[in-house]
Amino acid sequence: MFCKSSLITVALALLATASPIAQPEPVAEGITIALPKRSSLTKADGTFDHDRAIIQTTRTINKHRQNLINLKANRGEEAFNPGAEIKERAVLPEHLAKRQSESLTDQEDDTEWTGTISIGSNNQQFVIDFDTGSSDLWVPNASKCKDCTSKHTYNSATSKTSKAQSGTFSIGYADGSSTSGPIFTDDVTVAGILSTNQYLAAVTDLSAFSDDPLDGILGLAFQDISNLNAPPFFQNAFSEGAVPSGAFAFNLASTGSTLYLGGTDTSLYTGDVEYHDVTNSGFWQATGGSAVVAGKTVVSDFQTVIDSGTTIMYGPAADVKKFYAAIPGSTEYDTKNAMYSFPCDAVPDVAFNWGGKDWAITADNFNLGTETSGSSQCVGALSGQDLGLGAGVWLLGDSFMKNVYTVFDVSQNAVGFAELK
Repeated sequence: MFCKSSLITVALALLATASPIAQPEPVAEGITIALPKRSSLTKADGTFDHDRAIIQTTRTINKHRQNLINLKANRGEEAFNPGAEIKERAVLPEHLAKRQSESLTDQEDDTEWTGTISIGSNNQQFVIDFDTGSSDLWVPNASKCKDCTSKHTYNSATSKTSKAQSGTFSIGYADGSSTSGPIFTDDVTVAGILSTNQYLAAVTDLSAFSDDPLDGILGLAFQDISNLNAPPFFQNAFSEGAVPSGAFAFNLASTGSTLYLGGTDTSLYTGDVEYHDVTNSGFWQATGGSAVVAGKTVVSDFQTVIDSGTTIMYGPAADVKKFYAAIPGSTEYDTKNAMYSFPCDAVPDVAFNWGGKDWAITADNFNLGTETSGSSQCVGALSGQDLGLGAGVWLLGDSFMKNVYTVFDVSQNAVGFAELK
């Protein structure tokens, strides 16, 4: 569970990156941001937290629904993946919606990798979530924010570098509610990296996040899915020369998780980074993906969105059914949400491949816990779900990212993976 007083720690390191696509020049130094540990979808007794998983899935559907709305507004539907569609907003079952409107304590650790940033000439501090599956920076509004008494709020009037902009920002929540707020530009600093005239929104209702430790979200995807239709923080900082490289990288682990801005931390991985071209202008999306079970490819040639703001993994229902059909003893656990289980004493050997190495998922990261206390069946971290992103598009969240060192490079327009040390 995160603490609001979680601080970013800064360290300097020598960097070098390698790639089958290109060999970029070594950069002098980058910035490491420590990310607090968070819990999984497994309860303390070892059982699968079904309610929490449904909440996470609903949030993921609605986040990417809004991304598609933004992409349509910014680029038009011609920028969609084939078969993509803006679906109806997903709404939680009544019993979960009621619980969420009261408290998010149970699910707060499942969607966030948080750190502290500062905004404005007077360094207003915020605890935010770093999310490669969205593109905007939003924080609570100091003057008129509902349910923000426990939050750090943005006061534009006290920052000499703040400028009001036209338009309104809007986001939707899993409980069916939404919020909006005015748009500003201001100086934003993350671990000493300054982005000037950074677009941000000051939202007016955080009822769905009232007990969540985060104050806001900092998106790390691309401008085309930005509600603000403005360069996200990292791209803006890179264009201003505030970072020495166009790459940032995540190391997600049970302890010592970090976000590295301005290159890669070679002390955390071995060998080269295997890069793959990004094929969608809005998402960190790579093509040519394959799902591997016990060394055999069971589904191939699909698109994959890499999303640090999502806990588990999702694929089209028919593909996920094929995936589990290759696992002896697997069975459908939740038909409505296309969740599957497998024998706990035979956790399957599963991996993903993009034409290079097989990137394996460990048993700990694929096993979400037993169906019930004492059950011999365990729930898998891959679910069949149509997120509206398009035909044959999979989404890989932390259950995948925790197995690799993941690099996102805006200068190469590529996402890459390397073996963890």
